[in-house]
Amino acid sequence: MRYSIREMVLLAGAFMMAGSAAWGQAAPATVRSTSNADIALTYDAAQANIVPGNKFSLQGGSLQIHGRFWHGLGVVADVAGLHTAKMNSTGAGLDLVTATFGARYTLPESRRGCAAFGQVLAGEANGINSVFPTANGVSQNASSLALQIGGGINLRMRHRVAVRAFEANWLRTQMPNATTNVQNNLRIGAGLILRF
Repeated sequence: MRYSIREMVLLAGAFMMAGSAAWGQAAPATVRSTSNADIALTYDAAQANIVPGNKFSLQGGSLQIHGRFWHGLGVVADVAGLHTAKMNSTGAGLDLVTATFGARYTLPESRRGCAAFGQVLAGEANGINSVFPTANGVSQNASSLALQIGGGINLRMRHRVAVRAFEANWLRTQMPNATTNVQNNLRIGAGLILRF
């Protein structure tokens, strides 16, 4: 039986979530007094490329839902949307929507409320309203596997509110581009975090 990339990523995410939840049940109740879940809304800017050497910028935002289960280990879901009106001299724009899921490790907060984290996420990228060369011609939409690796720094402001001071991620997608069909993007963001 063959599985699509989307089905494999969703299945892997479900196993990670179940394993983390089971592991979290075995942890002692006094692990930490801080919140175990948060939602982050961020503004994101990205430096992207169509083909090697042809770079352009995108802007947008993301919504991240994060839950910690054991010490600093947790899972995160990230949905981001980025847009540019012009990728290159052709004048074609691009709307890029990614939905990724994976593991995040957050270091304990310092006395000043600063905490760094690192993450590895996988999921799907969808390119919309653009130009994607295919074997049958040109398509306006394309989708591919998305791999995102990075980290950032959170600063606590109040008990339930924090600021994402900085986040940087390498985002790799594999959409048709008539050459390597690989795009390497640098996504940088900052925003607001609500803790529960």
